[in-house]
Amino acid sequence: MSTRSLMMNPILWIAVVFAALTFAWLGQGAPVNLITQIAIYTLYGAGVNLLVGYTGLVPFGASVFFGCASYITAFLLLGPVRQDIMALALTILFSLVLAAALGALILRRRGLYFSLLTLACSQIAFEVAYKWTAVTGGENGLQGVPRTSFGTEMQFHIFALVTVTAGMWFLWRLAHAPFGRVLQAVRDNEQRASSLGYNTYLVKLGGFIIMAGIVGFAGGLLTLMLQGVYANNLGWQRAGDSLLMTVLGGVHHFLGPLWGAIAFIILENRLSAITENWWLIFAPIIIAFALLSPEGMQGLVQRALKRERWTLTRNTIPPRPAVIKPYESAGQAMDPGKPILETRKLNKSFGSLVTAHDIDLSVRPFVLHSIIGPNGAGKTTFYNMLTGVLPPSGGQILFEGKDITKLPMYARARLGISRSFQILSIFPNLSVFENVRVAVQAQRHGALGFITDAHDLEALNERTWSILDAVGLADRAAEPCMNLPHGAKRLLEIAVTLAIDSKLLLLDEPLAGLAEADRHVVAELIRNLSKKHAVLLIEHDIDRVLAISDRISVLHQGRMIADGKPAEVARNPEVIAAYLGAAKGAEKAPPAVERAAHAAGKVLLEAKGIAVGYGGSTVLNGVDLVVHEGEAVALLGRNGVGKTTTLRALTGTLPLDAGTLSFEGVDLGVRKPYEINRLGISLVPEGRRLFPNLTVVENLQIAARPGGLSIEECFALFPRLRTRQKAQAENLSGGERQMVAIARALVVPSKLILLDEPFEGLAPAVVEEVMAALVKLRGKVAMVIVEHHAETVLPIVDRAMVLVNGKVAFSGDAGMLERDHALQAKLLGVVQADETAAA
Repeated sequence: MSTRSLMMNPILWIAVVFAALTFAWLGQGAPVNLITQIAIYTLYGAGVNLLVGYTGLVPFGASVFFGCASYITAFLLLGPVRQDIMALALTILFSLVLAAALGALILRRRGLYFSLLTLACSQIAFEVAYKWTAVTGGENGLQGVPRTSFGTEMQFHIFALVTVTAGMWFLWRLAHAPFGRVLQAVRDNEQRASSLGYNTYLVKLGGFIIMAGIVGFAGGLLTLMLQGVYANNLGWQRAGDSLLMTVLGGVHHFLGPLWGAIAFIILENRLSAITENWWLIFAPIIIAFALLSPEGMQGLVQRALKRERWTLTRNTIPPRPAVIKPYESAGQAMDPGKPILETRKLNKSFGSLVTAHDIDLSVRPFVLHSIIGPNGAGKTTFYNMLTGVLPPSGGQILFEGKDITKLPMYARARLGISRSFQILSIFPNLSVFENVRVAVQAQRHGALGFITDAHDLEALNERTWSILDAVGLADRAAEPCMNLPHGAKRLLEIAVTLAIDSKLLLLDEPLAGLAEADRHVVAELIRNLSKKHAVLLIEHDIDRVLAISDRISVLHQGRMIADGKPAEVARNPEVIAAYLGAAKGAEKAPPAVERAAHAAGKVLLEAKGIAVGYGGSTVLNGVDLVVHEGEAVALLGRNGVGKTTTLRALTGTLPLDAGTLSFEGVDLGVRKPYEINRLGISLVPEGRRLFPNLTVVENLQIAARPGGLSIEECFALFPRLRTRQKAQAENLSGGERQMVAIARALVVPSKLILLDEPFEGLAPAVVEEVMAALVKLRGKVAMVIVEHHAETVLPIVDRAMVLVNGKVAFSGDAGMLERDHALQAKLLGVVQADETAAA
């Protein structure tokens, strides 16, 4: 280990802090019991943070293990076991067994229910301890517990510091071990972890049991320190102490529980000496931290040093090999003459709504088989049945000849069925390398391994580098994946999909939201993957699907209406009528004849030299933007150039680093997002972001304000919504959700609407409906439309702006840019950004 690595090791810092506190207290002639208590509560908080920070579970009542373990230690030492070290060992064993029993029940619930169930368990234990006086001593507790191995307070103090440090070392090793890495994957994206082959219920149960063992040991140490035990540690008043310490120190930092325990114990000790109502002083301190530093004490220091990041694990990846081994597919041994996947009479219904009816499908190895269909045809529902997200209402699913209809998602993944998701599904707080490595681990190692460093498993590292290289992400392996542009995230999701030794790849709209350059790269990658796997692809880019597919199946209203070679499907009359016909036959929105008039209108929005970014990086630099009343402006550019960032700046969700921004003469730079909205700027966000449990009408009513369109006028603009007005948003198709999102922006008195990728993921026929609505709005309300496909949006807007590397590379008449295909290719096509900038 290098000197730098040693100095950055948190276990060294824990030992140094404990030693420093001990010498400081001894120097004042104060008893060391307070430092012993800090050490015990550090371990208590770190055990709880194993669930909160690493697993994403929030136990309000982890005190059930802390308090019960304290009593068990006392019972053992006052009864059959007279040796304290043995009593501690048996206490840990008791805590593990208790956690297995409780966890098997309460982990069947998530979120708030899980938290409340842990608190309920703790409160039950408190009632028993407080009222069963004959056994527990009631409110007086049990006193006179012998401490047989330690003659002095200092001996026990040293023992406590050494064992607590050892416990923290175990947790640090666990965080970097295979099991700990899976806990972090479950925290970030449980469904994705399950789709890779992990039984997430058992993983969470394992984390819950380990937490209980750590917390139980801390409870046993407290009994030895006090030489007694009391019921108050089980009550709801003290149940949240460990969680409070962890939050105070920093949930997303390994050393957070240490700083939180020091602050909590010392402040409690000092303030309670001043007043019995010490919480009246302490509570404002907690509130201040919650408001000023959500990442706690360590986060506050990091912010001051401008090094904000989670420190739950090391910020490193294994070294890149000199030569990366070429990627090899686990599916290359498949028999091309036999179907790998078959569905027979597959059905799915939600009450009276039928989304799949008697679907028969056969997928063969080394074939790129695409599924297309209008929005709401049932494509994603079909995928969800194939992967086990949804149970079918009837029919069979066969994989390699075996019936897998009733298998859970993780079991299907272990057979070699992997999928990507329509909405990006990766592990946002893990590095690019770790996203793929934890997926490789799923089948080649599993979740077992509690001390071995996961990055020391050479075979897994080698496989990970091979997959990253295959998708073109090897050079970005160390980056946090949340910092990747959208196109790179799509490549990463495909890499994660490949990592589980896949035989069948189910790709759900992998091209959605990508710029043309990225679409070309991803499409070519998918084509190459189909030579080594079976690939089932859902995609709305019909031209691309026809160009790369070997076979195409068409779903319409839950039924399979066509299946065959691309040319055959494209000529099929049913397909033309149901899918392609509307898109091909509909007239495109006419060019804006009012362009000159709009350009001469009153300035509505004006941005001058704005610069914004994230975490110290600059995304936009010196951007000027003007929008006139009633004008429609297209904001174009390759993926990652700052289009969505521009909209975030305009709506106030991202503060300006430089420049000025005004709306009708009002400075927006000092306004909050809701104030900007009330001035007349509304956002239609990418992904729609509706309220899923509310109906169409309720989604509109909750946004409506006087001066906006009426709901009836919205239905006139989008007739389809009238028939779906009582449907919950979560049951709408993608196109219907987009219509509701636009209507929601119109029911407020909007003067400017910002639309972020309004056509993303929509079938051609639905694109035409949305486009027709935007044409009707042109001139009545100003619009800024972010769109990847210039040919889609340029005919319906007045002006266009193109961003390249965070700067405006073109601003002018949309019709001119529409006609100048060479300029489009230069600004938006597959060319290097530096070439464009140089030109």
